[in-house]
Amino acid sequence: MLVGTWNVGGKTPHEGLNLRDWFTTQAPADIYVLGFQEIVPLNAGNVLGAEDSGPSAKWLSLIRRALNLNRKESELPQYYEDATNPDKSRLSFSDLLSLEDELEREDSQTFLNQNPNSNSNGSPNGMPHRYCLAASKQMVGILLCVWVRADLQRHISNLRVSCVGRGIMGYLGNKGSISISMTLHQTTFCFVCTHLTSGEKQGDEVRRNSDVTEILRKTRFSPTCSCPGQPLPPDSILEHDKIIWLGDLNYRLASGCGDVYELLKRNNWQALLEKDQLKIEQRAGRVFKGWEEGRIYFAPTYKYLANSDHYVVHTSKSKEKRRTPAWCDRILWKGEGLKQMWYLRGESRFSDHRPVYSMFSVQVDVVKKSKPMRSCISKPTTVTCVAKVQAEELLLLPRAQSFRETSPGSELTALILSGKQPTNARITAQ
Repeated sequence: MLVGTWNVGGKTPHEGLNLRDWFTTQAPADIYVLGFQEIVPLNAGNVLGAEDSGPSAKWLSLIRRALNLNRKESELPQYYEDATNPDKSRLSFSDLLSLEDELEREDSQTFLNQNPNSNSNGSPNGMPHRYCLAASKQMVGILLCVWVRADLQRHISNLRVSCVGRGIMGYLGNKGSISISMTLHQTTFCFVCTHLTSGEKQGDEVRRNSDVTEILRKTRFSPTCSCPGQPLPPDSILEHDKIIWLGDLNYRLASGCGDVYELLKRNNWQALLEKDQLKIEQRAGRVFKGWEEGRIYFAPTYKYLANSDHYVVHTSKSKEKRRTPAWCDRILWKGEGLKQMWYLRGESRFSDHRPVYSMFSVQVDVVKKSKPMRSCISKPTTVTCVAKVQAEELLLLPRAQSFRETSPGSELTALILSGKQPTNARITAQ
């Protein structure tokens, strides 16, 4: 399973944006979990108005194209040679997926006869895998999508979504989380994509800790029951077998790190990480207690000058632009049977953040295991969903009227002034 997160700085992707450099790996994964932050600018219109789904559609289209990329047959032997030569750089997974649309069965067999070992990176018949969008959800600027190998899709059930807003007034969706719950065979997964409170003032880390606590407390998945006598799937994040938490967590370097630029020049990441707020707060037991994160051997991912490999310098003339470089973009996990294989960052200059991604080896229970039963009695019974989660058809809780149909000022203002909490993801997303 490859997990990736990227704050794209409110920029809409152009058609030529190359995502393959972000997904670089020697062999294709079975599952891709990709989270984005700031796919739209976080201005008042996008936070309070109708949700702009145009950028998310473009991101999904680019991802689909990268995962199922076509290549000319004449290019394939060179890619295979690069993949098997240890002196070459790592091969993009999409290069290994390129046969399916381009070649007919006869051409594919010719290629496989010439390269008999290529079966190891594809399906049992030697053809590279196709990938399907299992689930996707947008909340203002946050986008989370899960792509699975086409032959695995029929083994996925109980797809559900939950959104928690932690932005303006503590409720709106300019900050917060999207969580996707699913069952693969007999193993339950939860993927949590977050954009936490920003800022590098002293005490801002406490607000980020509070965001994590509230997301864990408020995230609830609508109940489903496929048939009588079957256990219900988890209804909260921590009840899942395996959990991945990804996103722009916004933790910065603690104050007092005056030699940060000298350490950056020397690539002394370990000395800088001693000041990393997330690690400090986690060691103190104030956040993510019991969660794991891989060792970081890459440079801080934020904040870069536009289209540059240079950080925004501390001596910038504009005070608002002063940012101490930090590891804002992180991937954590919890649960047995998850083994991290590597933890890296990409080098795209598209945003002021660098993307971060990680490959996991995942143990999945295919045979049904004994679990405590939760009764279906008095619970709403719904059809177990195995299709895409797009929009709100799977949000089974009562829904308030969409902001597409009302003025942003009236219903929202009344709701906030009354002190009531929005009861569904839609109100938060708008």
